[in-house]
Amino acid sequence: MSRWKALSTELDPRVRQLLTQLRRLKDRSGLSMRQLAAKTEYSEKSWERYLGGRSLPPREAVEALARIGGVDPVRLLALHEVATDTWGGRHLDAAAPRKPAPEPAPAPAPAPAPAPTVGPGARPETEPETETETEPETERVTAAGRSLRVALVAGAVALVLALSSAALLVMRLDGDDSEPAAAPPAVSTAPAPSSTPAYTCRVERTDGLWYAGISRTRDTELGYGAVGPEVAEAQCLLRRAGISPGGIDGMFGPLTQRAVKAFQTRAGLAVDGTVGPDTWKALRG
Repeated sequence: MSRWKALSTELDPRVRQLLTQLRRLKDRSGLSMRQLAAKTEYSEKSWERYLGGRSLPPREAVEALARIGGVDPVRLLALHEVATDTWGGRHLDAAAPRKPAPEPAPAPAPAPAPAPTVGPGARPETEPETETETEPETERVTAAGRSLRVALVAGAVALVLALSSAALLVMRLDGDDSEPAAAPPAVSTAPAPSSTPAYTCRVERTDGLWYAGISRTRDTELGYGAVGPEVAEAQCLLRRAGISPGGIDGMFGPLTQRAVKAFQTRAGLAVDGTVGPDTWKALRG
């Protein structure tokens, strides 16, 4: 991409906008100044003046660059109309700058008319009145027409810019809608870690006594609310005896207490709902 020199700050903002658009088209085309001149009717020097802000390009040059850049020239021509009116007394290149036509030879100055001779007593002829009084009126009409044209062109430019902005906004909204929605965070289906240890009953008979492989105690006192492997051992032995204490969780709750009372009743022991030496002896025997 070409590195352009900054445009003069003395240029009207609308002229700067036009030249900026033309510079972008030239950069987008990838053509050098020489290649651009070969594809158009304007010389390399002319394009340097146009894009450098030293001369306002003619309408045909704007159309040619828009055609090379592959864009609709309507907006650029509207900007060119406004820029032409604001260019003022600056130099505006003609439509065909490569071969300027030769200037016509100046016409010979007309010979001065002889001064009328005024005889004695004669009155000089009255000069005919000219129609200069109508000139101010004509100038006012021309100025009004130019102001109206500038207003219409400015309105057209504003409309084009508004439509372009609306189209860009719609494209952005469509782009946002087309993007896939963020996937919701995956919900883990793994069970939460339990603070209660898991116990497994491995019931076997050793030396004539039953053991569940969790605890070998024979006299630990267990009551309602007790927690630990001894409780799990008692629960396993209650299940082996055919009385369900609920889960094997090592917690002495109401189900375990009810199972202990049922076992004590069946074994002929004192029914107190606690596991002591007598109940352990019965469970292991």
